[in-house]
Amino acid sequence: MTLPNWITFSRLLGIPFLLYLLYSPDPKFQWICVAIFLVASLTDWLDGYLARKLNQISDLGKFLDPLVDKFLVLAPLLVLIELGQVPAWGVFLILARELAIAGWRVSQPKVTGANIWGKLKTVSQIVAIALLIAPLSQEWRLFSLIVFWISVALTLISGVIYLLPSNNSEASDSQKAEVEKN
Repeated sequence: MTLPNWITFSRLLGIPFLLYLLYSPDPKFQWICVAIFLVASLTDWLDGYLARKLNQISDLGKFLDPLVDKFLVLAPLLVLIELGQVPAWGVFLILARELAIAGWRVSQPKVTGANIWGKLKTVSQIVAIALLIAPLSQEWRLFSLIVFWISVALTLISGVIYLLPSNNSEASDSQKAEVEKN
């Protein structure tokens, strides 16, 4: 296992703590959840950077990194459904896109790198989830939901763009060589 793969794997270890603490009504524990989530999200950037910098890109990393990313995003969203903070159908749209892209990727000879829409999707999901799990005042509730719906929209847009023919069979070599994931 390479260092980047260990960092990717470490994100998995934070998810059970995140899930357990999300049920606590104590604002202190909710802020801990925000910290765990944001640190785990930052390690997503770090493992990719180190894999490229140390020339340690591996098949395990290519498989594990996007899988762990999906767990990190979907786990708190499922708790937020249960807590009544987000509608299930919004989370279903995110899940459907992620499963569709994952299934499509399996049939591809090369993984296409992330474009600007995939990066915007990821950032918007991180911001939305952080806002939704933070113990903010009621005045922030509407703003948090707007950011959530923006992330849903960007998730769907990025999925459609990713599946367009110009992005899979006709993509340039530089796009195909890009290591960053969607």
